[in-house]
Amino acid sequence: MAQSTEQIQAVGRRKTSSARVILRPGEGNWSINGRTLTEYFPRLFHRKRAEEALKLTETDGRFDVVVRVVGGGVTGQADAVRLGVARALVKQDEEFRSPLRRGGLLTRDSRKVERKKPGRPKARKKFQFSKR
Repeated sequence: MAQSTEQIQAVGRRKTSSARVILRPGEGNWSINGRTLTEYFPRLFHRKRAEEALKLTETDGRFDVVVRVVGGGVTGQADAVRLGVARALVKQDEEFRSPLRRGGLLTRDSRKVERKKPGRPKARKKFQFSKR
């Protein structure tokens, strides 16, 4: 196990969101852009996504999590935090890699919004066809 007296930093990204995550030994306090986890993610779904890596590795009371997240929407930010926490846990202890990999938490979701194409109302939608 790595030294638990130092802080571990990692970056997680999803869509256009980017989250810088710092794990410090502590009691399990969260600070996301200066707010608590419940204040920043009012929906239970987003809170569970952000905490998923800690729950899976059973370390959800051992670390204080400090996050700086920018860009995108709430879901993208929650998933960016999730990836950042998972990467930081792997830096902290390499034995966490296999359970996190099995849970799909170390894979970056590379899907982004497709750009709008010229001559179309949206990216793939076409204008209504009229035969006559």
